[in-house]
Amino acid sequence: MRTPARSPRLLTLATIVLAVAGAAVLGMPPGRPSPPAPKTTATSAAHAAADAATAAAPPAGVPAAGAAVSPPAATSTPSAPTSALPPHGEGVAGDEAIQRTLQAAWPADLPPNDEQALLAAGRALLRADATGAGRARWPSVFGTASRAVAPAFATARFRIQAAIARRDGGPARAVVHLVWAGTDRGGTYTDLRTTDWHFTRTPRKGATAWTPQPRT
Repeated sequence: MRTPARSPRLLTLATIVLAVAGAAVLGMPPGRPSPPAPKTTATSAAHAAADAATAAAPPAGVPAAGAAVSPPAATSTPSAPTSALPPHGEGVAGDEAIQRTLQAAWPADLPPNDEQALLAAGRALLRADATGAGRARWPSVFGTASRAVAPAFATARFRIQAAIARRDGGPARAVVHLVWAGTDRGGTYTDLRTTDWHFTRTPRKGATAWTPQPRT
């Protein structure tokens, strides 16, 4: 049986179709990944549940709601020491404790002779200032009798509770720190009052003396 001759027109059409298909294939970039497959309903639900769990989880170090919280572990830092001073109104029985507290807070730094001389002068100055007794001994501090300020405390109810003498910024300067109690002219008793008297060292004919400074 004789095969019918192919039409040149049909062959030409087939050649064009093949050429177009080949050009389309060659025009695609090499290694281009195929588009991702659409997520199924089950996959989307699983991802949504995971995202919700992540959002609900508390940050690191923060306990979840309703979880038991353990108390913080005790530290080894010691608590602040309580005051060694006696309470107000303790009376003479508390004076020794005040003296020990002052000596522990400010260790001695003066020669014993200077310390004793300063303590004696500081005590006398405080008594003169509070009660008026002995002010004539220090006219440069208290002024003349006509200009002196009237004493505010009764001599009978005045008591020095503790006192120390220490250097005040240099070997030629010192301060006497005093704690005292007294009853004023109105009858009000107060204790644990504090007063400082400052002194400077003054040379005198082969010796030195401590001169009190007026209070400002």
